[in-house]
Amino acid sequence: MAPKSESEPGSARLDQLWRRGRELLGVRYAILGGAMSWLSERHLVAAISNAGGFGVIACGAMTPDLLEAEIKATAERTDKPFGVNLITMHPEIEDLMTVCVACGVGHVVLAGGLPRTADIERLKQAGIRVLGFAPALAVARRLVRAGIDGIIVEGAEAGGHIGPVATSVLCQEILPEIDTVPVFVAGGIGRGEAVALYLEMGAAGVQLGTRFVCADECIAHEDFKRAFIRANARDAVPTVQVDPEFPVIPVRALANNGSQRFIAFQHEVIARYRAGELEQKAAQLEIEHFWAGALKRAAIDGDVEEGSLMAGQSVGLVKSEQPTADIIAELVEQATAALERK
Repeated sequence: MAPKSESEPGSARLDQLWRRGRELLGVRYAILGGAMSWLSERHLVAAISNAGGFGVIACGAMTPDLLEAEIKATAERTDKPFGVNLITMHPEIEDLMTVCVACGVGHVVLAGGLPRTADIERLKQAGIRVLGFAPALAVARRLVRAGIDGIIVEGAEAGGHIGPVATSVLCQEILPEIDTVPVFVAGGIGRGEAVALYLEMGAAGVQLGTRFVCADECIAHEDFKRAFIRANARDAVPTVQVDPEFPVIPVRALANNGSQRFIAFQHEVIARYRAGELEQKAAQLEIEHFWAGALKRAAIDGDVEEGSLMAGQSVGLVKSEQPTADIIAELVEQATAALERK
């Protein structure tokens, strides 16, 4: 499948709408690959960039040495721009930024918390363009003041760790108010018509994760991919917190045996705390550690019953395995057609 000719009216309109996003990223299509731990590695990242999008390595819990190797391996597979997603709370964040600078990475996405102004400034001084996540308008404004080059607005429909507000509401809150830097929209996007809609609202581009899990180039286990293809949107649900005294950061994933066991496990741990067998901090740690390694068990090892099947609600739009280039071409064709109907 190939995108429509750029001479067609819809294509020209699409180019105009996401021009700022394309220029910031240096790509043909302002479509970022969401940084998915274990999956957004050299193969998928390079495939997204080679197809005209913008691949992003998910550093996650990588050590500096592992990140350096991943960046170099990705650069061997594409000569197109790609970025690195760094978790701001990583204990070696300083060294990870040093690796990005030394490897000549052009873009860094700072995630997992509000990035420090000093970190933004350090990366920018090295010639790196910096993007960050804004879960609210106040955060977006603070990021702009800190010198961020681009903002990603991600709603609750996304997979993995999520906030409480839907993408559509966040976009109404943020897009009309932030025009000094490009804003990218993420969460629940699976078709090009949605891409066109958010661009017309003022976005400069989009970010997709779930849609790329079933890309041919994604290293996800075949059972993990099959679970995505079988799933409906309603199957991707947030983890349940059973007691506000023991907060759980919500994670959206496909419901399975593991998610049911997590509910029972919380009740068991809290009962032990109430009985005086555990201190509160120890009980909280046990709850937080329940999912340790669970994403890898599902995504890489194929344990789709007990592992964590992190997925956004757009999983219902994933119908088959496809080459990455076909996924991006399909999104662009759908967006173009939607704009031509205006």
